[in-house]
Amino acid sequence: MSVHSGDADAQVTKSLGSRLKNQEKIFAVAPMMEWSDRHCRMLHRLLSDRARLYTEMVTAMAVIRGDRARLLDYDAREHPVALQLGGAEPTQLAEAAKIGADFGYDEINLNVGCPSDRVQSGRFGACLMREPALVAECVTAMRAAVSIPVTVKCRIGVDDQEPGEALRGLIAACTAAGINTFIVHARKAWLEGLSPKENRDVPPLDYNLVYAVKRENPALTIVLNGGIATLDQAEAHLKHVDGVMLGRAAYQSPGLLAEVDARFFGGGSRTVEAAVDAYLDYVAAQLAHGVPLNAMTRHMLGMFSGRPGARRFRRHLSENATRPGAGIDVLRDALAFVARHENVAA
Repeated sequence: MSVHSGDADAQVTKSLGSRLKNQEKIFAVAPMMEWSDRHCRMLHRLLSDRARLYTEMVTAMAVIRGDRARLLDYDAREHPVALQLGGAEPTQLAEAAKIGADFGYDEINLNVGCPSDRVQSGRFGACLMREPALVAECVTAMRAAVSIPVTVKCRIGVDDQEPGEALRGLIAACTAAGINTFIVHARKAWLEGLSPKENRDVPPLDYNLVYAVKRENPALTIVLNGGIATLDQAEAHLKHVDGVMLGRAAYQSPGLLAEVDARFFGGGSRTVEAAVDAYLDYVAAQLAHGVPLNAMTRHMLGMFSGRPGARRFRRHLSENATRPGAGIDVLRDALAFVARHENVAA
């Protein structure tokens, strides 16, 4: 009996879904500067139990000398959560990694991908793609300092590097140092000529290179990052790599995370409404500790994207959550715009 192509595609998807539920694939939300703070991570955790969460990048010296409570504190419900460190001095990174492990983080991730000018001036981030031996020294020191996993997040190269050589060279050096998990943003970083914002979009994606590196290194865990906008795309990539990491898609439309546990891990279904109800309790508790409302609600602006009332929800929060003394009623009033439309539809 013949099978129509659409039926075949559905069978492949069903088969993939079954395999994912029986294997430990990785679904992660990217570390994003000025975005993935503890309030953002808490919202994401309420939407998915299984997504791996990452902090914003924190420099090793900030961890060592700075306000550790402000930089490193998190809610215990965020687990599994990883601390991403920036730096290029092995001793400092080892000390910072030890501090992070003592705080209870589940993983320490070294940033070898950030292209900002500030990071370049400190000789870390994406510019370390040019110094794989130094990266290997750093992760060797970090691994010696902690018993939790140390991982690397990198680009496929910088500037005029040949991506295949650059990525393979970095992975080979770090693998020799005992690293077995790499998160690869499948774009070059252009340190000359492009802004950090442009570096997120302009350099072309090369997923096939990352797929090839996985085929060549079946024992390594390779997580793909960059340009993944939907869960359908994530599922397609998981045919070739061990995990996917979403950045802006998860931040700008966080509601999609409610589907992750059921779709990729065989868990129970989640609803955005249940997560929002739980986040309301979290917001109320944080307000009582003096956290400004906008610090928490800014992460919710895209929660109801595409749904009736979403625009009024966003507008109400944008206009009112920043006002001095703004309280939980501002959020409840914003949510009413969405609920009103649902009631009308019902």
